[in-house]
Amino acid sequence: MKKIAVAAAMVLHLLTPAKAQQKTSPEEIKSKMQWFADAKLGIFIHWGIYSVKGIDESWSFHNKKISHADYMAQLKGFTAGKYDPQAWADLIRESGARYAVITTKHHDGVALWDTKFNKLSTTKSTPAKRDVLSPFFAALRKNNIKTGAYFSLLDWSSPDYPGFLKDSSRYKISEQPQRWAKFQAFYQGQMAEVMKQFNPDLWWFDGDWERSAEEWQAVKVRKMLTDFNPNTIINGRLTGYGDYDTPEQNFPVERPHYNWWELCMTINNNWGWQPQDTNWKTPYEIITIFADAISNGGNMLLDIGPKEDGTIPPEEINVLKELGKWNKKHEKAIFSTIGGIPQGHFYGPTTLSKDSTSLYLFLPGKVTGNIMVKGLDNKIQDITVVGNGARLQHKIVGKISWSPVPGLVYITVPANVQDEYMTVLELKLDKPVKLYRGKGGLGG
Repeated sequence: MKKIAVAAAMVLHLLTPAKAQQKTSPEEIKSKMQWFADAKLGIFIHWGIYSVKGIDESWSFHNKKISHADYMAQLKGFTAGKYDPQAWADLIRESGARYAVITTKHHDGVALWDTKFNKLSTTKSTPAKRDVLSPFFAALRKNNIKTGAYFSLLDWSSPDYPGFLKDSSRYKISEQPQRWAKFQAFYQGQMAEVMKQFNPDLWWFDGDWERSAEEWQAVKVRKMLTDFNPNTIINGRLTGYGDYDTPEQNFPVERPHYNWWELCMTINNNWGWQPQDTNWKTPYEIITIFADAISNGGNMLLDIGPKEDGTIPPEEINVLKELGKWNKKHEKAIFSTIGGIPQGHFYGPTTLSKDSTSLYLFLPGKVTGNIMVKGLDNKIQDITVVGNGARLQHKIVGKISWSPVPGLVYITVPANVQDEYMTVLELKLDKPVKLYRGKGGLGG
């Protein structure tokens, strides 16, 4: 995973993922993307040897905060001694997430499965002495949760990969093409191991920015994965050959243009466990960010960073449990919905039922007095509070009999029906939602 403070070129890469994804046809992948569109919430897991000292995953040696030798010495401290993969899967299910993505190998090259290509794995080089992925994938599938494999294309520990430290490289590909071909065979071989052993529903690539599509052999990689499993989904970090956008940490102000997208975000400021990072997001903050994502037709991939022994920080557990409680209460307004109405019609997130005859309004915090919807050219048949069934009244203001412009809808939301985090209202409409988008008046 890239750090927030990286080079400008990498920031540009994050801000413009849609342009990099135009090589895949939305129509050709539409059917396989449906579960992803319905899922809304995924849980990201960054777990690796970097959790031993609680330092930046891979970037700490790349950026020279620590030597590569000292970084790799963490192999000796990775025990997974209290790792309970079923408990992880149960927590993920409790959060309401429909899929989970775990780091199979970060930029440091340490594999969390028993790779046959080198000794750099949790099985061969750590006290854990085990493949930690297999039981987790099995637990997820037992809980009917879709599986995702994060896989770093680059490998800063491989002697055959050109890049290493931020200001130094091992060699130039143009000068040693055979060495590069050796690395291509290596990383694609490891990828094939993950593919055959785990058959992920989703591939979450990272590190593509360091090489071109031709150098990564992106077309070949995509074909290998989709030939093996035509329904597997690939994120937007395969140099233009992915299926969906992946904005990182920073929420897009405007709705991303690509058909499918996912906001990946940490619960504090870091992906992996770091003891000094106590800047935890609150359940309220996570819930409101999540509501914004689904309102804009996207998903949220929320990260947790377990400790080296496999225990999950209590602050992260609390967020997932509180998020899950809210998700369960408001399930009909969240999962299997579509993105809501354009901004300007309502001051808050919205979603729609798939037939667009139910409009869901998300009300952050506590509401005093009325809320208002404008430009709604529908008759409202009923308004209820999602999760408790309370029926609310509404008033139409400013509707002129001879004008086609709809009036303003005012709804009173009593304090005793409001959720502690975010209240959701369902407006049952007479027909699929129809919006007035004019400027008012007879010519509007």
